[in-house]
Amino acid sequence: MDRLIIGNLELCNLPDLGIYDLEVRVDTGAKTSSLHVDNIRRFRKKGKLYVEFDLHPDIYNLEQTVKCAAPVVDSRKIKSSNGESEQRYVIQTQFEIGGQGWPIEITLTNRKDMSYMMLLGREGMGDRVYIDPCKAFKLVNESSGANEGDRKDDRT
Repeated sequence: MDRLIIGNLELCNLPDLGIYDLEVRVDTGAKTSSLHVDNIRRFRKKGKLYVEFDLHPDIYNLEQTVKCAAPVVDSRKIKSSNGESEQRYVIQTQFEIGGQGWPIEITLTNRKDMSYMMLLGREGMGDRVYIDPCKAFKLVNESSGANEGDRKDDRT
């Protein structure tokens, strides 16, 4: 598989969770990928631990909510960018970007004070992407034939 060249902000799909065109911030400073969710609830199904949670796929429309559920693969203590540690559930789900897809682990957290619902960390990128840190929506612009910079990220 050829490596994709992606921008610092892209659109991704999480099809196992029913999420499409989610803005994801590419964060080489983060080891683990994270997803902003609300109302995490644990439950057991056939003896296996699951989590149910609400996800807001559109940061501009927080009224829109998608209810999701996934098996828990781990629980980890994660140190955030502000230096605080938090215990988080970890799920594994299919991640798709630029026509390619692979399974990644994502920690579930409350990112309400952050500008993006998802961060793609180094482990989620693996050896599948190169990053052009100067460009946002590089894949979107390439696939639509738009000129670089037609879609701008005004939150950087």
